Amino acid sequence: MIKTQQVKNLTSWLWHTSQGFRQKSVLNVLLGLITVGMDFAFIWATKMTIDTATSQSERPLWMGCAILIGIGFANIGFSFAHRWSEALLGVKSQNLMQLKAFSRLMNSVWIGKEQFHSGDVMNRLIRDAHEITTIITDTLPAAMCVMVRLLLAFAYLFYFDSWLAVLIVLVAPLFLLLSKIYINKMKRLTSEIRQTDSRIQSILQESIQHRMLLKTLEQTEGMVKKLQGKQQHLQQQVRHRTIFSSFSGLTVNFGFTAGYLITFIWGVYRMDAGTITYGTMLAFIQLVGQIQGPFRDMTRFVPAIVSALTAAERLQQLEETQLEKRGEKQELSRPVGIRLENISYKYKDGHRHILKNFSYDFVPGSSTAILGETGAGKTTLIRLILALLSPNEGKVEFYNSHSNTTASPATRCNLIYVPQGNTLLSGTIRQNLLLGNENATEEELSEALRLACADFVFSLPQGMDTMCGEGGTGLSEGQAQRIAIARSLLRNGSILLLDEATSALDQETENLLISNISNIARRRNLTTIFITHRPAIVDYCANVLHLERIK
Repeated sequence: MIKTQQVKNLTSWLWHTSQGFRQKSVLNVLLGLITVGMDFAFIWATKMTIDTATSQSERPLWMGCAILIGIGFANIGFSFAHRWSEALLGVKSQNLMQLKAFSRLMNSVWIGKEQFHSGDVMNRLIRDAHEITTIITDTLPAAMCVMVRLLLAFAYLFYFDSWLAVLIVLVAPLFLLLSKIYINKMKRLTSEIRQTDSRIQSILQESIQHRMLLKTLEQTEGMVKKLQGKQQHLQQQVRHRTIFSSFSGLTVNFGFTAGYLITFIWGVYRMDAGTITYGTMLAFIQLVGQIQGPFRDMTRFVPAIVSALTAAERLQQLEETQLEKRGEKQELSRPVGIRLENISYKYKDGHRHILKNFSYDFVPGSSTAILGETGAGKTTLIRLILALLSPNEGKVEFYNSHSNTTASPATRCNLIYVPQGNTLLSGTIRQNLLLGNENATEEELSEALRLACADFVFSLPQGMDTMCGEGGTGLSEGQAQRIAIARSLLRNGSILLLDEATSALDQETENLLISNISNIARRRNLTTIFITHRPAIVDYCANVLHLERIK
């Protein structure tokens, strides 16, 4: 059931969200109201012209025809203006809505485990954002115009025949009662359909992303069957909603048909009695359409409003995660160390501590290798240093010889991070490198590639402008890894973090890369931290930190 407080909260959220594209809503309302006025002017002009033609009025016939032609051309002009508004402002509104949701998502606190599947998030950012912008910029303005049309039509018909006007609108209370039941049912059905649709998108995205893995596991047919099962479930849900919607619409149509029949018979008897003209009879028919039309439009608006309420709830869920507190960057002068004091951390839904009362000092300018079995907390330790996670107890502190500051998003400027695995994005090698430093010169890009042992890029036909597929496809794992290292070396940080950064390299290339990193560290006065199992890197480091899994 839709509760009053829930509707208030959603309405408040929609109003706040509409900032930036309310102008389109206002413009659509104005154009809609002008169109409503034109429609009633057309009814008046039609009655006048017919009464003139049937000798019921002394006005010249050419005047009525001229007015009808003028109204027709005006309607064409306003219809063009309305299409122009939808074309130019519609996409802008949707883009702004997506941008707000995307920016919020990207700047929210990372909790260590994603709450939503990436396919579901994509579904929310695309389909749900579209639903919200449509309801704000199109559906609600249209609904306002419909209500104005209903009131004017009732007043106009009441002017001609008060009894007929009252009789026609008596269907409204029944319609409102049915619509309340209809909204609640449609909201539940729409929410279920949207969830299934998100699962389908998740299957598609994961299967395409891990196609090679599925082939090697001989599970391609299994994923096809899984997708087919979800699609069949979606078809059943849509069929159920369509049946319910069709029967609801059928009930409303019976009421509309009865209204037309009542109006026609009423008008015929009054014409036979000589109390109304033929033009008035035609006006009756048109005005009944203007009264019943809004009710019919409401049957179209209700599914759109229900869908938008569902979309609003889903987008609100993306906003529930707390935003990171960034503030101004806190960049310390080199060399910079990291001190961890009595750190304890357990993931939100975890059953054990990953780190417990852990302390360590990465001295400024030092080199440290971190070793430990799977689950010992190596990755968690790096995430704490990166301020992606905050410790449950204790503190992480950046310091140099004359100042110190607690780890936060504002201290990431001190870090040069090379994550584990292939982390290239689709685009050119140059575009990937510039993620490390968007202002890097051609010489700096080339130097970073050379230091990362990625000289092979220079021999490619298009050099740094060579395209990389999603996940670095088109390159070997070792090549992608070296480009990722080059990208990180372009950052101007004080602490170099490498998470299994040489796992895909051969021994000779690894030795050369470690030698280059050693030279870079001495030249830049960097503090280096490696997570590794490679002996060559352990031998290079002056310090070794062993982490043990907490039982």
